[in-house]
Amino acid sequence: MSKVAPLSKPTILLHWTVAILFIGVFAMGIYVADFAEPPAKFTYMGWHKSMGLVVLVFAIARLIWRIKEGALPATSAMPKWQTAIAHLTHGLLLLATLAMPLSGFIMSYAGGRAISFFEFELLSAPEKTPWLADAGSFVHHSSVLIIVVILALHIAAALKHQFVDKDGMLSRMLGKS
Repeated sequence: MSKVAPLSKPTILLHWTVAILFIGVFAMGIYVADFAEPPAKFTYMGWHKSMGLVVLVFAIARLIWRIKEGALPATSAMPKWQTAIAHLTHGLLLLATLAMPLSGFIMSYAGGRAISFFEFELLSAPEKTPWLADAGSFVHHSSVLIIVVILALHIAAALKHQFVDKDGMLSRMLGKS
């Protein structure tokens, strides 16, 4: 077993906060799009959008913290190609946690809808900008499969570190190293 450097408490807290919120909002979006029926669908969509704003705030905080702290240190036992894939996967996940809520915001706002946080209107409805709404919709909806693949890769790698490599990487992200 190779020892890994501990992570800061803000890194751990932001990782798990964004992860739990993002997965919850992601699942809610799939439910709303595929299964919910009106009028509940509109209520759930409002919650999805509001929680998407929460994800965006925490994702921005995570990005700022990541820039301040730098890339997470890898174990010395990891081959360079694994380190490169880990950095790419982390970067893509960070980008996804920003791109999904931003593209949803753009899709809604450019679609002529007000931006609300639960019952509080933050921005009143603007004139529609169809090309921008379409671009936001394209990014928001087409990135779903990409995010699922990247997230599955990330989880598989964490489990590999825990059960195959036994290098303490998962314990580190749980704050136990």
